[in-house]
Amino acid sequence: MSNMVMVGGVPVGGNNRITVQTMATVKTERVDECAEELNACVDAGADIVRVAVRDEADASALKTLAEKVRAPIVADIHFDYRLALRSAENGAAKIRINPGNIGGKREIKAVSDCLKQYGIPVRAGANSGSIEKEFLDKYGRSAEALAESALRSARCFEEFGVENIVLSAKASDAETTVKAYRILRARCDYPLHLGVTEAGGGRYGIIKGAVGIGSLLMDGIGDTVRVSLTAPPIEEVRAAVEILRAAGKRKDFAEVISCPTCGRCDYDVIGLSEKIRKATENTHKRIKIAVMGCVVNGVGEGREADVGIAGGKDKCVIFRGGEAVRTVPAGEAETELMKEVELWLTKN
Repeated sequence: MSNMVMVGGVPVGGNNRITVQTMATVKTERVDECAEELNACVDAGADIVRVAVRDEADASALKTLAEKVRAPIVADIHFDYRLALRSAENGAAKIRINPGNIGGKREIKAVSDCLKQYGIPVRAGANSGSIEKEFLDKYGRSAEALAESALRSARCFEEFGVENIVLSAKASDAETTVKAYRILRARCDYPLHLGVTEAGGGRYGIIKGAVGIGSLLMDGIGDTVRVSLTAPPIEEVRAAVEILRAAGKRKDFAEVISCPTCGRCDYDVIGLSEKIRKATENTHKRIKIAVMGCVVNGVGEGREADVGIAGGKDKCVIFRGGEAVRTVPAGEAETELMKEVELWLTKN
């Protein structure tokens, strides 16, 4: 089990719920626009949000932004350690910084003293583009090099008494990412920030992130997640939530299971399953709903569902807990199944 740190009022690590993160695309100094983008992400399921702090204007804007955004804000700093100090002063709940690009020990000590003064954690680590030469020479461009470089970055802060550290080791391919995080979990107790960096956009980017993040979650590895996509940040949040659900790490939702369809189907399983999914997407209770296409096998295949339906040419069978309860006309399938869903939610 990892250690726990507090990011504002949100616990990360320990036995706590795995959190979802994303990062604003709007420049931080444009406070109202940035807050609007980030609050939409919070509404979609983000627990922690991050902003780029590139200059003094961004650092100054944090004070107002932190008051407007309904989640703790992480300040992402590169090159100028003074921006980390200003961000902490202005309400950042966490600092993300690479000790390798802010100077030497003097600068790292200044940031470390600031972190301790304000009682906020730091995210350190490495990605495949920032592996230190020492480890590249020793291991080549590999998971071992990535993990060692990440651990080195954490030790830079440990040297000055910082204990609240979150660690990351992201590669742009899922295999290297998974191997690197497995190494980290075996060698440290830091909370781990999961992600496949530069995953790209569209379906492939989501799939790549799901393979890397999901593999680690199924191993019991990971405390906070960002799905890095070339897409609006709200899409990252939606993808992260779905990955956590699929990995069994989130339970408070309606899961629609449905058969892949075949030539035995005599009604629109695809259309019905999509309608039920949309109708229940804002449900925050655990319920499993089955939409099956074959009366012969449907009830049995959906036996683990709380409620479900199996279709025939003219009629559909409604079932609860694997037991058929009534037959309805195929044209009333959606209405009748939703009645069962609402009844179950009311009773449970």
